[in-house]
Amino acid sequence: MIRLAIKDAKGNVKKERAGQEYTYLEFVEEYQAGDRIEVTVEKANSYLMAQLDDALAPSLIFIKGTEWTYEVPLSEELRQAYSPKVFFGNKHYLSVRYATEDEINRYQNLALNPHDQKKVSGAYPHAEANVETRNDSTFFARNAIDGMVANEGHGSYPYQSWGINQQKDAAITIEFGRTVQVDKVALVLRSDYPHDSYWTQATLEFSDGSEEITALEKVYERQYFEFEKRSVEWVRLKNLIKAEDESPFPALTEIEIYGRNMEQ
Repeated sequence: MIRLAIKDAKGNVKKERAGQEYTYLEFVEEYQAGDRIEVTVEKANSYLMAQLDDALAPSLIFIKGTEWTYEVPLSEELRQAYSPKVFFGNKHYLSVRYATEDEINRYQNLALNPHDQKKVSGAYPHAEANVETRNDSTFFARNAIDGMVANEGHGSYPYQSWGINQQKDAAITIEFGRTVQVDKVALVLRSDYPHDSYWTQATLEFSDGSEEITALEKVYERQYFEFEKRSVEWVRLKNLIKAEDESPFPALTEIEIYGRNMEQ
């Protein structure tokens, strides 16, 4: 069973539907402040394919418990990091289903989650960081796993990124919520030059205690780093060494972590 519900700020159900393998909701009214979407499954540790708005890309989501709560981003501040079409208007379609074996087992970017939010919601992967510039949504850690790689600008959509507010010990952690096997990382540096700087070196720390040091270049494209397979629950990007240039603003547009799921 999968249950999909839209609730208001007081927890009252606006609309809901449940199904055995999949379900959906058509919601023909405007969302209001405090609205949230709740996805409930019968069994913990479930993999779902979810699309909670037609302006969000479908996502492979791992539900560690049995419930995932998604706070609908309606404030002007939060919406700056999203397409202006997301959750807008009075006609909406949401869907969620159990993922297929192929969707779960294939080699893929395990960090990708356009549905991630700043707070822990019960769904993974999830990005968190020890700093986010001015607590501004256009610089939240979640932006680094949303699947968008427009990096020749900075600020609001489509140039949202992870900003570090010039903090020297800045670090971002991608949590998977389960054990996965990984062997490759791709980094997309924000490249709004000359406004931006860049990092010449970074360290990848893994939950098994190991580390990999990577050299970075001033390029717009993805920079790939391969390594021996590791079974991990999270990956952290840290020890970011800034280039010796005039700009004080290095930032990360996207991190991709490739591998396979190990738990079903």
